[in-house]
Amino acid sequence: PGARYFLVEGNLQGKLLGPTRKRKAVKILRERFEVSERRACKITDQVRSTQRRVVKQRDDEDKLREDIVSFASLYGRYGYKRITALLNRDGWRVNHKRVYRIWREEGLKVPAKQPKKRRLWFNNGSCIRKRAEYKNHVWSYDFVFDRTQIGRPIRMLTIIDEYTRECLAIKVKNKLNSIDVIHALADLFLMRGVPHYIRSDNGAEFIAKRLKKWLHQLEVKTLYIAPGSPWENGYIESFNGRLRDELLNGEIFYSLKEAQVLVEMWRKEYNTVRPHSSIGYKPPAPEGFEIVSENLAC
Repeated sequence: PGARYFLVEGNLQGKLLGPTRKRKAVKILRERFEVSERRACKITDQVRSTQRRVVKQRDDEDKLREDIVSFASLYGRYGYKRITALLNRDGWRVNHKRVYRIWREEGLKVPAKQPKKRRLWFNNGSCIRKRAEYKNHVWSYDFVFDRTQIGRPIRMLTIIDEYTRECLAIKVKNKLNSIDVIHALADLFLMRGVPHYIRSDNGAEFIAKRLKKWLHQLEVKTLYIAPGSPWENGYIESFNGRLRDELLNGEIFYSLKEAQVLVEMWRKEYNTVRPHSSIGYKPPAPEGFEIVSENLAC
């Protein structure tokens, strides 16, 4: 009973599921309570041959561990699978199982995953949604809100390509209206071409007559989701969640200019560095040359 109590209150807290933790538990039992190896292995359900097995450490183990901790510190909201993709990009030949083992040993925390939802229907019960089939086929846009340190509002217009998952622009201002939306889209149309469809909710800026008329003249078809159904615009909602989770929740903006600079830095990192799980843990635009105008940054 004393040995079992020590395992809970001592250095080895938690369940003894793996052979490594059981090996450490056996060692502590033998040192603290002076029991035999046979007795200690029986208490911890450890196989004696496993206990006596000499663990061989690879020559590159320490360097790999250092790189994993470094990436985890730099990208605090990345899980071990994205860290594995970053390691392989930097020349490592390692699978996610080895990374996960070191991840657990270092006590790193995997970010919580949101459950996937399949509620892609309209109010009438149909499941009609235009899916992107190639680049510039379907774009989507939405607004994200935040505040500066002194409480001034910050509004961000996020625009993505649903097929490539690339963030095309994030326009950051204190106030944004339909004219600002037109200006942001016009710059992107000149640089990247005109999409066939653009998806959004029914916000006042997106259903404005001047915007709808301008898009109609350019033969861009609008896809409006049903009111109160954000899951129908899932790609941009997911992107906005990453933006808030990885940047906005961890930064204090003292001015609008600071917000513009940091958001643009994060956007470039999202496009060129951050591994995306839906496209094989590769960044959306790893080698793309981005041309960002001053108007989009302001």
